[in-house]
Amino acid sequence: MAKRIKMKGPLISNNEYEVYEFFGLEAVSAKSITDQFPEDINEDITLEVNSNGGLVTVGSEIYTALKEYKGHVTVEVTGMAASAASVAIMGADTIKISPTAQIMIHKALLTRASGNSDDLEKAVNALKSSDQSIINAYVSKTGLSEDEIFEMMKNETFMSANEAIEKGFADEIMTFEKDLGAVASLESGLLPQAVIDDFYSRKKSNAKEAQAMLFELEKEAILNGL
Repeated sequence: MAKRIKMKGPLISNNEYEVYEFFGLEAVSAKSITDQFPEDINEDITLEVNSNGGLVTVGSEIYTALKEYKGHVTVEVTGMAASAASVAIMGADTIKISPTAQIMIHKALLTRASGNSDDLEKAVNALKSSDQSIINAYVSKTGLSEDEIFEMMKNETFMSANEAIEKGFADEIMTFEKDLGAVASLESGLLPQAVIDDFYSRKKSNAKEAQAMLFELEKEAILNGL
């Protein structure tokens, strides 16, 4: 029996994973996926996916990890595989999709940019490079031309289960006894950067307070001859 691993929520960096855990939010980092790989690298795995995407670099890292895994990798798209999540699942050997699920692809997005014209030009070039890396993953899986994939990304294409199979983004429809619920929305699920920054600021502050308290307790113990 294949080991089942869940890929639910936004794709985030390894460093930010603890923030989402602290708030009790679903999220996925590359490490949170690879840490669940079986010790027997030949054991098959099934990756359950319902993610609206996130960081394209994380999608790429998961894609590569799935490609390099020795056992057979099956993806089951149960709700949504969008944006970077759709890139990640292209690394699987077999992609199954629920009849109620969707796959969405689009061009890379820039979350923050500032500086002069040279800085912005660098950002544009970085986006173009990201687009090409995404195209490479889709072309490898689907066999479609780069031009067709680029047009689909440009138009932010949503695909139903049948459309995803027709285009080569998925291999077969999932079969089960009970129907799964449809996806209600497409919010990213990503925490605002201000919340992440505040978390680490509070964490650092609490660490300083704990250190100061420990110092006072040690000083008191010395004064009391303990």
